[in-house]
Amino acid sequence: MVHLGDYLRARRELVRPGEVGLPAGERRRVPGLRREEVALLAGISAEYYLRLEQGRDQHPSDQVLDSIAGALRLDAEASAYLHALAHPVPAKRRRPKAEKVSASVRDLIDGWTTTPAYVQGRTMTVLAANPLATALSPFFAPGVNTLRAAFLEPGMRSFYRDWDGMTAKVVPYLRSVLGSDVDDPRLVTLIGELSLHSERFRTLWARHDVRQKSSGLTELLHPQVGPLDLRYEKLVLPESGQVLITYHADPGSTSEERLRLLGTLVRAR
Repeated sequence: MVHLGDYLRARRELVRPGEVGLPAGERRRVPGLRREEVALLAGISAEYYLRLEQGRDQHPSDQVLDSIAGALRLDAEASAYLHALAHPVPAKRRRPKAEKVSASVRDLIDGWTTTPAYVQGRTMTVLAANPLATALSPFFAPGVNTLRAAFLEPGMRSFYRDWDGMTAKVVPYLRSVLGSDVDDPRLVTLIGELSLHSERFRTLWARHDVRQKSSGLTELLHPQVGPLDLRYEKLVLPESGQVLITYHADPGSTSEERLRLLGTLVRAR
């Protein structure tokens, strides 16, 4: 589980004094703000803020949390995450079950011959994919964990033309969908593996950024059809909580032509 103190400390270290009207000084020994500076900006005592960071006070009021969110310059999503950490909802622990995609969803994506689409589960493992998605990338095939592939598969660095930008989005997205609940043994193992083997993941995970960006533009480089600028959508399936991810190109664009060419290659197999 993510602890409130860990989050406060991580976010405090990311705020530069000049951003909140404080002098930077010449002899700062810590990155970002000092604890007493956050307390001053939030209008609470330094001792009380210290208790929050150290986990000795675990019941801050919503008013205090809002004041701290303002001091740390948190946006709406990060502020909501702060509240969730401070007031977690007890979850019933069950042994993780194998996730299955419904037959209707499988039929739906298989019928999309010009739209790459796949479904991923709670740990970002692909559960189902249509032929165009697996032709777009072998890392979108069922059984592949897209988070692990993003950081540990060398081929992903060339597939994503902006690999840094992609990875900078995927970790905050993971935190946003998990909230404060990261006790699933599969997730603990995955996060541990990535923290051990990927410096990039360690850095991003330590920032505690939270952002649920469910649509946008991704820039890819396919070995057969060349560069692709595709728009993605992430749609949560209400009954299962699984995520349906689709890609499409702007109508009339070169990327649309290339995506259609890829579809032709798939059907010719």
